Amino acid sequence: MSTVSPVNRETAVVDSVNKELFIGGKWQQAEGGKTLPVYDPATGKVLCEVADASVADGKAALDAAVAAQHDWAQVAPRERGEILRRAYQLLVDRKDELGLLMTMEMGKPLAEATGEIQYAAEFFRWFAEEAVRIDGGYAVAPNGSGRFLVMKQPVGPSILITPWNFPMAMGGRKIGPAIAAGCTMVMKPASQTPLSMLALAGILSEAGLPDGVLNVITTNKTGEVMEPMIRDGRARKLSFTGSTGVGRKLLEQCADNVMRTSMELGGNAPFMVFDDADLDAAVEGCMTAKMRNIGEACTAANRIYVQRGIVDEFSRRLVERMAALPMGRGTEDGVVVGPLIDEAAVTKVTGLVDDAKQRGATVLTGGSAVDGPGNFYQATVLTDVPQDSRIAREEIFGPVAPITPFDTEDEVIASANDTEYGLVSYIYTSDLNRALRVSERLDTGMIGLNQGLVSNPAAPFGGVKQSGLGREGGTVGIEEFLETKYVAIGLQA
Repeated sequence: MSTVSPVNRETAVVDSVNKELFIGGKWQQAEGGKTLPVYDPATGKVLCEVADASVADGKAALDAAVAAQHDWAQVAPRERGEILRRAYQLLVDRKDELGLLMTMEMGKPLAEATGEIQYAAEFFRWFAEEAVRIDGGYAVAPNGSGRFLVMKQPVGPSILITPWNFPMAMGGRKIGPAIAAGCTMVMKPASQTPLSMLALAGILSEAGLPDGVLNVITTNKTGEVMEPMIRDGRARKLSFTGSTGVGRKLLEQCADNVMRTSMELGGNAPFMVFDDADLDAAVEGCMTAKMRNIGEACTAANRIYVQRGIVDEFSRRLVERMAALPMGRGTEDGVVVGPLIDEAAVTKVTGLVDDAKQRGATVLTGGSAVDGPGNFYQATVLTDVPQDSRIAREEIFGPVAPITPFDTEDEVIASANDTEYGLVSYIYTSDLNRALRVSERLDTGMIGLNQGLVSNPAAPFGGVKQSGLGREGGTVGIEEFLETKYVAIGLQA
């Protein structure tokens, strides 16, 4: 019996993906045949070339979405749900190949990439069920003279922009509710990781999604291509996941046409461990919250606060775990620490760690980049990290765990809230009263209470302050793609 070598399998997986633009149900080259390279972050080598869309290509994608909107909105909710259900099954059936594809373009370890495919699929299963639960209302006017009829309708053509760190899950989180609600879409994935989304477009077409409902454009001229589409006026919804800085610019562009927006932006998550916590569980939870996706997640534990009486023991255990993590190419067996997305990411993490050291932080393990090839940074633990360091203020997006001791509950809450961000916080304590007190006082949209993972398709994901607007997932996720229409009914005597 013949076997396929790992290299040949990797090549076959990359070759299996159509690398053109997907517009109006057809694959086509970018204007002028222009392409952009996709790199393997573990080697720095070019994996392949994909289409590099122009402004005209973006307009064509929006034209296709607008043209398909009326007919798509008339499709029965059950039929929309069945398309999502078929897509769910196709993702699950092909998760090994899709996981390998994601590892090739993004770098995360293969086991984690395969897990993300399952996670992305769950959004399709969840919203397949939500499609038939879009409801409205009927009520008697308070004075009895009339009736109120409330209906929910699709908001209309939507522009979706996703980041590179979860290239399949972030697509599923947006595409799932848009399909369920009856909205057409133009999807723009990150230029570093376009292959997962191109593969997903093919799967949704195979699942029966009508032509023009989902259009995918890839480009490394994001601002140039997307701004005319946003300002066009025909798209009625923008859903963006990415940095707060880019989110602000997009909000400005949406303002002229008062476009509906959903924004899942940056995070600076505090991870708080009180002295009554289960220390084994806290360390395990910290590893999950810190090292998921190599730390390249907006939900990553960015500031680790440990009560002073247990900080030394917690630090010792965390160092033991972090120092033992195998590093390497994500396709290799047992690897936990893969490469960061690009050289700029390594430069940023290096700068944050160096700044913390200069301000008095101590490196307990790691603390430096790894010589190439590839974009690797050591799993790192810092202690005594001062509040005025850059690493306490900025997203790290890397495998660095900064520890700061605290003394009182009030002190740690003040430190946790001292940020422009408000996405997620983590609390470890065995005191129920404290858990509720602290949860109520934290300025974040989500809280992990004695657990290091909060993401779930059945729960509302999103933040407050400059971490974003709106929620994705849960029963409220579909509302972001629906408009409410009220009909006042006058009754004749």
